[in-house]
Amino acid sequence: MRVGPDLRSGDPEHHVRVKQRSSVLNMLRRLDKIRFRGHKRDDFLDLAESPNASDTECSDEIPLKVPRTSPRDSEELRDPAGPGTLIMATGVQDFNRTEYDRLNEIKGHLEIALLEKHFLQEELRKLREETNAEMLRQELDRERQRRMELEQKVQEVLKARTEEQTAQQPPKGQAQANNGAERRSQGLSSRLQKWFYERFGEYVEDFRFQPEENTVEAEEPLSARRLTENMRRLKRGAKPVTNFVKNLSALSDWYSVYTSAIAFTVYMNAVWHGWAIPLFLFLAILRLSLNYLIARGWRIQWSIVPEVSEPVEPPKEDLTVSEKFQLVLDVAQKAQNLFGKMADILEKIKNLFMWVQPEITQKLYVALWAAFLASCFFPYRLVGLAVGLYAGIKFFLIDFIFKRCPRLRAKYDTPYIIWRSLPTDPQLKERSSAAVSRRLQTTSSRSYVPSVPAGLGKEEDAGRFHSTKKGNFHEIFNLTENERPLAVCENGWRCCLINRDRKMPTDYIRNGVLYVTENYLCFESSKSGSSKRNKVIKLVDITDIQKYKVLSVLPGSGMGIAVSTPSTQKPLVFGAMVHRDEAFETIFSQYIKITSAAASGGDS
Repeated sequence: MRVGPDLRSGDPEHHVRVKQRSSVLNMLRRLDKIRFRGHKRDDFLDLAESPNASDTECSDEIPLKVPRTSPRDSEELRDPAGPGTLIMATGVQDFNRTEYDRLNEIKGHLEIALLEKHFLQEELRKLREETNAEMLRQELDRERQRRMELEQKVQEVLKARTEEQTAQQPPKGQAQANNGAERRSQGLSSRLQKWFYERFGEYVEDFRFQPEENTVEAEEPLSARRLTENMRRLKRGAKPVTNFVKNLSALSDWYSVYTSAIAFTVYMNAVWHGWAIPLFLFLAILRLSLNYLIARGWRIQWSIVPEVSEPVEPPKEDLTVSEKFQLVLDVAQKAQNLFGKMADILEKIKNLFMWVQPEITQKLYVALWAAFLASCFFPYRLVGLAVGLYAGIKFFLIDFIFKRCPRLRAKYDTPYIIWRSLPTDPQLKERSSAAVSRRLQTTSSRSYVPSVPAGLGKEEDAGRFHSTKKGNFHEIFNLTENERPLAVCENGWRCCLINRDRKMPTDYIRNGVLYVTENYLCFESSKSGSSKRNKVIKLVDITDIQKYKVLSVLPGSGMGIAVSTPSTQKPLVFGAMVHRDEAFETIFSQYIKITSAAASGGDS
């Protein structure tokens, strides 16, 4: 657009001449031809949220809708000599405004086109990731190559067969006869195979061998709640067995006289008439029938011993650390005792059959030979009658007498004596260690007999030569030769001495061994050095002795002993002692003995 004076007409008035830009018109013509091939405009985001991209990135066609001017406006714009200057000025302003609007519209369409390109690229990338065309193309090439190889092999096999058939082809008539017989035989055999497979194919498949699969079960991590729940499940599962054993014991103990008398009479009649096995089978059927009625909702309870319902504590959801620790300790203690009892039973049975104690296994050996010879020479009816009568009399009468008379049982109850005398593996180890220690003591006493003075007794001799790992006992603690540890603590109790009067860490806690003599309480430090680290306390000087818990955070009553003396401001604590209760009982009993002896001596 150009505004200036018209020099050719010579008119003093100024006229306006409008010249449209060819680039703008060309762009508008191009945009009129653009059409969308994607989504609608409404599906796109706002222009403010469009991704940053330059206008040169878009190469797709962009549909634009350009507003067109009316013929009147176009004529006014084409005619430079209009009705007046004001009308031309307004035309110029309208043209400028429409051009600016068109440029803004073009800009908006370009941004929309860029958005469409961006979304189409994202969709194309997603489709490529989902379909994974490259891998499919590679697999397709591999399958084609494999198919070609198979076709070549099939062609080679067909060529070889045709060559063999041409080489071994019989005469024509004979070949036709042979083909007919082969077809008939093949048809008959195929029908037989089909019939056999339809009838017995499923059973044949069941006997097909398959390799065993080694499946490894995943182990659950340790959990206090899981451990407690498993113990409760074990207790509930073993409850029927324990109830059955209790009822049998009640029958043998004649807990209910009428019930035991009826059971004894019925059992002996059944054994005498040969109905023992039918009796047991009938009792099993009766028990299952009662269980069926109980499962259907009937309230039936038959038990010789009345059942006591234990209160079930609801499991707590939120437990503190100390409560969880105490819970784990309780469950571990129950599991330890249960496993110990089961191990004792299994070890006794093993030692019975392994001739650990020959005099006990010899009785079983003779009894088995007697039963074998009786079964060979006597009829089974007589053997069964004898065994049944003996079992009934033993269960209902002999056991009742033995349980009421323990001394009689200890003398004449052979199965009970054998079972009690069978050792477990820990008992065997203790016996072997005791035998070794006895041998060592006998050898040492024999070697030192000539050096013993004539005036010393056995006790003085034993105390004189009692020694610890570091030397003689009386030399370590600077005591007299007659002071020696008691028999209970001959090897001492391992513990740690906590002296709260000391400030140095090395003197505050000392590891060592605690001994108790007739008059002293001796602590031997495990560290090598002078005897100043050892501690000797007179039992008479002890003012107070009590069980002590070093760490209050841990559950239980603790593993320490606190001893108070006048020479110490704070009590001495012997902590981390495994056999704390045994040590406390020994020290306390010896302390009472010494103080009572001192009191009686003072009174006299």
